[in-house]
Amino acid sequence: MNLPRPEPMIDPFGRAVSYLRVSVTDRCDFRCAYCMSENMTFLPKADLLTLEELDRLCSAFVRRGVRKLRITGGEPLVRRDIMTLFRGLSRHLEAGTLDELTVTTNGSQLAKYATELAACGVKRINVSLDTLDAEKFRTITRWGALDKVLAGIDAAQAAGLKVKLNIVALKDFNEDEFIPMIHWAHGRGMDVTFIEVMPLGEVEGQRVDQYLPLTRVRASLMDTFTLDESTYQTGGPARYVTARETGGKIGFITPLTHNFCESCNRVRLTCTGTLFMCLGQEDAVDLRKPLRSSESDEALMAAIDRAIAKKPKGHDFVIDRTTRQPAVSRHMSMTGG
Repeated sequence: MNLPRPEPMIDPFGRAVSYLRVSVTDRCDFRCAYCMSENMTFLPKADLLTLEELDRLCSAFVRRGVRKLRITGGEPLVRRDIMTLFRGLSRHLEAGTLDELTVTTNGSQLAKYATELAACGVKRINVSLDTLDAEKFRTITRWGALDKVLAGIDAAQAAGLKVKLNIVALKDFNEDEFIPMIHWAHGRGMDVTFIEVMPLGEVEGQRVDQYLPLTRVRASLMDTFTLDESTYQTGGPARYVTARETGGKIGFITPLTHNFCESCNRVRLTCTGTLFMCLGQEDAVDLRKPLRSSESDEALMAAIDRAIAKKPKGHDFVIDRTTRQPAVSRHMSMTGG
């Protein structure tokens, strides 16, 4: 008996939700200064959904019209047996019910997993890389080794994966590297996306001191590059231009200077089964309880409907210069980048 296909997910503002970002762990082998504290307290492993449960949840969203799955963390590739999840989800690519399965990573584990990711149908990945200076890289990541990440990028490209670099723009830290990093990335066929620092979670430093508006970054790039507007889209929030001199693309993700909410097609699932309808809001719906309450997906689908009905129009990100408190208390590693 063929069951009727569930209705697609349309939020209260008429936006179709077709993109699910899934944090498979809050753990990371780096401690990037703008993302988390150096001495983080991570979730007990017993609180995490199993890989089988994550597969079931992702598959439920695919049935509801999600066409793009992005696996995130923390650092997703440090989760034990993570390739089991990629292998399982690849069946949706083969069936044509999913357009893209991809991952955001710090690159530390890519040398180990790049070939297997490609075999699972992953075509492109995002690698977070804020500097090409080994000493500064160690400073910003606290625990990271640049040579290991660069070797991972080499392995990814050798495996046929298209790599895009995500660069967080940090005031008085990496401003002088943007132009050489663009030349380096474009010379290797990699696009680049700049991201404004996001006020999530308590960190040792002050984000008001880290914040560099991308309007300023873009203006400075125009001294070197001719930036042509582009209609290129990856399904995420970045707005792209093409650097005429290199032919490569440069994206800008601007949650503070210009939010990207009007076209938001995304929801975020944490490794504990909590669904956040917006990265910049605290509203959330627990999917773990209905997931575990029955082998049927009826209660789960009802919970998903309740969540989508609560999706807000936009986020409330702001760098608070008075209280200097984060806009949202949870760390980025909880909901994924």
